Amino acid sequence: MSRLGSLGARLYRGEVGYDFVGHRKLWYGLSILITITAIVGVVVRGLNMGIEFEGGAVFTTPKTSSSVEQTTHSAEKISGHTAIVQQLGDGGMRVQIASVDTETSTKVKEQLAEELHVNPEKIDAQLVGPSWGEQIANKAWQGLGIFMILVVIYLAIAFEWRMALAALVALIHDITITVGVYSLVGFEVTPGTVIGLLTILGYSLYDTVVVFDGLREGSKNVTKQTKYTYSEIANRSINATLVRSINTTVVALLPVAGLLFIGGGMLGGGMLNDIALSLFVGLAAGAYSSIFIATPLVADLKERQPEMKALAKRVRTKRLKAAQREAHEADDESAEPNDEPPADDGGVRPAVAVDNGRDGGPAAAGAGVGGQRRQPPSRGRGRGRPSGKRR
Repeated sequence: MSRLGSLGARLYRGEVGYDFVGHRKLWYGLSILITITAIVGVVVRGLNMGIEFEGGAVFTTPKTSSSVEQTTHSAEKISGHTAIVQQLGDGGMRVQIASVDTETSTKVKEQLAEELHVNPEKIDAQLVGPSWGEQIANKAWQGLGIFMILVVIYLAIAFEWRMALAALVALIHDITITVGVYSLVGFEVTPGTVIGLLTILGYSLYDTVVVFDGLREGSKNVTKQTKYTYSEIANRSINATLVRSINTTVVALLPVAGLLFIGGGMLGGGMLNDIALSLFVGLAAGAYSSIFIATPLVADLKERQPEMKALAKRVRTKRLKAAQREAHEADDESAEPNDEPPADDGGVRPAVAVDNGRDGGPAAAGAGVGGQRRQPPSRGRGRGRPSGKRR
């Protein structure tokens, strides 16, 4: 098993883990800061709406030796309006000019062909009216609203209203960040952007529902035990799906990054970049919100219930008693008597009787070792014995 797989198994079993729920205030503060930055970017810089929403003309030219700067200057001089020019992978140019009607479009096309030294018949011109773009925007907002309403209803039925509310907050968080990045980066908002936004909503919801499902399974009969609080069970659910969330997010981001950085650079801009940017930002924001926003918010809402407050109190009481019991056991072990024989006369150990030889001669080998004191020679030793050597 790989190290990542081993870590995932240990996270699933609860052997290791990070306290995501315990640090939820930090994640809330970080998310609020990012969201405020995104909103300020939209208010100050605004969104670079494409001609699909504002109306105008798009001219796609064949391969030309003119640079992007030269083409932009020529298009703005001819039309009298701001032009957005993007170089395509085949060497051609994509020129977008807002507020151009049919009559003006024909003149712009002919003069642009002359400036770029290309055949006017090979320039593809497309006109978009502002009313069509307004319809696209209205349909997008309607689809987004219907999607969120259905999501809330489904989650409220399948799980509970607290999880539905947390998922809705996470979805709004993801949309706000993605739109803010579009504003700060200056990418054009096109129908491809709308497609990308709707796609990331589904992905973000999927990741959140997986975590919620694990939380629902882990919190069954939660009030009948005194081992974990609800917040701790929620944190275990996040850790159990953490590696899975990282793996799926990385696998999804790699091809999207290829579309955004490689495909967009080699094949040019256009709808490819619009979809790729919204997907890239949305996928990352969705994985973040499902771990750091949705589940901690559910734990916050659940901990306000009286039964969860009572559970947390019982868990704390049980842990306090266990700690006190361990402390008493440790004190009892330290107070146990020593196995050494009791001290005699001021802590001096009793002497070991040894034969010191005749008339107090030298002691036998090993006598007096370890602080043992010598016994004085017996006063009656030698009485009644004949003099001379002992037999």
